[in-house]
Amino acid sequence: MSTVENKTNGNEEPAFHGVANGAAAIAIFGQGAAVGVRGDGSTWHGVAGISTSTTGGAGVCGINNTGGAGVIGESSVWHGVYGKTESTTGGAGVVGEGGAAGGPGVIGTSRHWHGVYGETSSPGATGAAAVWGENKSDGSGVVGKSASGAGVYGTSTRGPAAVFDGKVAVRGDIEVSGDIRLLGADLAELFETTAPAEPGTLMCLSDDGHVTPSTGAYDKKIIGIVAGAGRYRPGIILDSGCGAQVQPIAMVGKVCCKVDATFGPIEVGDLLTSSPTPGHAMKANDPVRAFGTVVGKAMAPLDSGTGLLPVLVTLQ
Repeated sequence: MSTVENKTNGNEEPAFHGVANGAAAIAIFGQGAAVGVRGDGSTWHGVAGISTSTTGGAGVCGINNTGGAGVIGESSVWHGVYGKTESTTGGAGVVGEGGAAGGPGVIGTSRHWHGVYGETSSPGATGAAAVWGENKSDGSGVVGKSASGAGVYGTSTRGPAAVFDGKVAVRGDIEVSGDIRLLGADLAELFETTAPAEPGTLMCLSDDGHVTPSTGAYDKKIIGIVAGAGRYRPGIILDSGCGAQVQPIAMVGKVCCKVDATFGPIEVGDLLTSSPTPGHAMKANDPVRAFGTVVGKAMAPLDSGTGLLPVLVTLQ
């Protein structure tokens, strides 16, 4: 069943109200060389489209199959298109979807401001972001490109300008105008080992170029300490192209080292060298033998026995 009312107002302009039943019924149809249907509103919407469909029906649907836009929204003082949702299950205020042909889901352009602007008042604990980019395959989540400016620019009033949770690859130069702060404490380099050694183990070069735990006193082949023991972690690790069985050997900076005070109490500031105890350092009591065999300087004392001490690595 369908009914169509045709009324006229005081200006003799036709006003239509249509009701149509059926899956493919059309309540109102308008066709014109310029505008098919026009709605003017002085205090509210010019055209209101409302749908109670639960299967994907839209309040307003615009389709163009000949090259123009499906829907155009323009405003001289506010938003050209406004979308709002109260959904708590993933619904969005505005959704843009690119078809199988490969077009973008959303394009934003501006001559004087941002092409796309995202804003949120949600706290960081919720994980919400003003702009979120996610790639379900192996491409980039967000891509930024500029002809002569910054491809991606980040700034923050109180927090970090950017946070990367994972590996970061840089294909080009890095320019830093401020300080570089590394949370680790030493500079380590990867070496192939004869066998895995615990962090804190004092290491020496072997005849085949590998590193192995020290075994004798005042060993001139001493090279460093396996990084990562105690509270210290490497700040920089060099030489990622080594073989499979490699370990980071701290060669500069602060690192915890196994020491043996059986051969003399260790005080703060003492020079340390290799000891007869495998993988352990001791106080360098003999200045003549110490030359070329010192691994570093003790930063804490140890009166007797063995232990793990913080050491400032200074090979000499």
